[in-house]
Amino acid sequence: MSQLTHLDSQGHAHMVDVTDKSVSQREARAEAVVSMSAECMALLVDGKHPKGDVFAVARIAGIQAAKRTWELIPLCHPLMLTSVKVELQALPEQQRVRIETRAKLAGQTGVEMEALTAASVAALTLYDMCKAVDKGMVIEHIRLLEKSGGKSGHWQVSAQEEQA
Repeated sequence: MSQLTHLDSQGHAHMVDVTDKSVSQREARAEAVVSMSAECMALLVDGKHPKGDVFAVARIAGIQAAKRTWELIPLCHPLMLTSVKVELQALPEQQRVRIETRAKLAGQTGVEMEALTAASVAALTLYDMCKAVDKGMVIEHIRLLEKSGGKSGHWQVSAQEEQA
């Protein structure tokens, strides 16, 4: 049975000691989905949003958030990320924007939280920039899609689950 690594033998929260862990290539992908009104989607797709390029701002916000994850989540280690990518895809027929993030490094601990934080903050930024048009937007499906590297190796949602 797996153990919760952020709890010591007395059940107290602590930062995991990664001193003796090997450095390895680590990568994680995550996603978030933002559902919105047809009016809001049309402004994004047509490039007519009054605040400008919403996707560019959300992309930068996601990258910045990944780099600051350790400041937001108490037991995360500060990491020297080597790459963060944030892609936003408008899906007008579904009235959704899908955000996919990827974080990479060579290090002693994984980057799942950085990828998840990037997806979350990109979605929140999209909401912030569009709330004047649609306060009823819904942020959903924030989840890890894939991780590789480290002792636990490779993990990925099934292709069927990823399409959901």
